[in-house]
Amino acid sequence: MGAPLSFKIEARAGEARAGRLVTPHGTVHTPAFMPVATYGTVRGVSGADLRALGAEIVLANTYHLDERPGAEVIAAAGGLHGFTAWRGPWLTDSGGFQVTSLAQRAQVAEHGVTFHSALDGQRRTLTPERAVAIQEALGADIAMALDECLPADPSEGERMREAMERSLRWAERCRRVHSRPDQALFGIVQGGTQPALRRSSAQQTAAQGFDGYAHGGLGLGETLEQRDALLALTHACLPEDRPRYLMGLGRPEDLVRGVARGVDLFDCVVPTRHGRHGVLFTSEGQLRVKHRCFERDFRPPDPHCDCVVCTQHSRSYLRHLLRSGEALGARLASLHNLRFYLRTLERVREAISVGTFRALHDEVITSSRVRLG
Repeated sequence: MGAPLSFKIEARAGEARAGRLVTPHGTVHTPAFMPVATYGTVRGVSGADLRALGAEIVLANTYHLDERPGAEVIAAAGGLHGFTAWRGPWLTDSGGFQVTSLAQRAQVAEHGVTFHSALDGQRRTLTPERAVAIQEALGADIAMALDECLPADPSEGERMREAMERSLRWAERCRRVHSRPDQALFGIVQGGTQPALRRSSAQQTAAQGFDGYAHGGLGLGETLEQRDALLALTHACLPEDRPRYLMGLGRPEDLVRGVARGVDLFDCVVPTRHGRHGVLFTSEGQLRVKHRCFERDFRPPDPHCDCVVCTQHSRSYLRHLLRSGEALGARLASLHNLRFYLRTLERVREAISVGTFRALHDEVITSSRVRLG
């Protein structure tokens, strides 16, 4: 069997790149947004919905799926592709961030992370080898190396260095045991907001020869300017011909800023989480649709959106559903927000190809600052 994925850059606009990522279960046009299916599903959104919205790749949470129903159950069903209604490409995270942020009394040591399950309180251990084994059982097209992720804190310089160096050693252990030939493995760059640590991490991670590379530990306290500089510094150390993934963020403005600095893949819970709380992303700004000013507003949520919500429903109706606690309200808001994200990156890819990316970048940044309601 050949390489588990191929990646080709087809157009550029400065550092921004439009490309094609081919996996065993389908092609992903980049830059791409991955809806987050924590438990193997995007909450309230079906696989058919995702296809209709234009999604090409979906992300699942390794930690939560191993907790329930268990990696062995999913493996018996043929992996995520057989267990769920999404037959396209899957990416799974390593579980490291969730273990250290959600589990009880997590203790990090060289062998791995020991913790008490948030589900049943049982003591468990996640090692680099175990993280790879779980992801191979899940059958994702792209798996992630286990890393230690710390929030940005300038006072924790030595602790950040230790975590970065440990992540490098864990990455090498992941690479050594990874054996599934139809699954790519990505390494993760760490180092907080310290340029020297980020550069060292990127150089050493690249030297290990992964199929792609991710930025970990961002979106946890750094400024936008710091993030931009760190992305640029890191990309200078990573191979041009491999996909780059900014983990766990962002908002629409985060996407276009990341694309402008050479990022190819994004994921975030923001579109669905915000939707469930009545915040819609639109071409005119953020729409807080539960506000009283929309009670008799019979316009679509976004007059420039082609989603099923905007072509069939009004702001007034969405307000009513969400304020009434109807499940349909959260579902419709999630569908719209996901389509807005996916459509934004469709427009980004086209703009990179035709030379209008800078204008679109500025348009998205400007509209993101507007709050309606």
